[in-house]
Amino acid sequence: MAISITLLLVLMTALISYQSFNNVAMRHKLLFHPASVAEFGEWYRFLTSGFVHANWAHLLINMYVLYQFGEVLEYLFTERIFSPLSGRLIFLFFYLSAIVVADIPTFFKHRNNTGYGSLGASGATSAMVTAYVLFQPWGWFIFPPLPGILFAAAYLWYSSYMAKRGGDNIAHDAHLWGAVYGIVFMVVLAALFSPNLLRFFIDQLLQGPSMPNF
Repeated sequence: MAISITLLLVLMTALISYQSFNNVAMRHKLLFHPASVAEFGEWYRFLTSGFVHANWAHLLINMYVLYQFGEVLEYLFTERIFSPLSGRLIFLFFYLSAIVVADIPTFFKHRNNTGYGSLGASGATSAMVTAYVLFQPWGWFIFPPLPGILFAAAYLWYSSYMAKRGGDNIAHDAHLWGAVYGIVFMVVLAALFSPNLLRFFIDQLLQGPSMPNF
């Protein structure tokens, strides 16, 4: 059985992040630094920043979310929506593009701020969560104990609020726009390639809540 793209991304991210833990110069070279992008044209940082993390806790949380939701989405892409090959390629594009897109608003906000830098896969993992919610909008999350659609709405509100408030050195902008991108990507994908999937999203949403089954 072939290894999943999700697991490959987890292993690659863990390896690069681990190396950066012991190599400060490497971490600074790969993290997202808008001022360096603007001044020196280091556009690669949009992508490489998703493969380095601040510490073990930061890495483990993001990789747990990536594995949990990525495996489900990859299965849906490869077995239910597209062929195995095209599904893997589209899933990989979704994940990598989410890393990039989530940082675009941050670039414009901090491109003249030499003291700002961010790192981590949170933008992409946020996209994974909201994309998953479209398939099961009323499915209950164990923590926090909320239906997926309410969790997504609360997450978007919190990320937006904290991005405006600032002051905690967490890239809430990336969380917010990554989550928005997850929804937009799936809706556009369904509209272009699978109208039945778009109808499925609508039907699932209109189905309404059910009692949790933990």
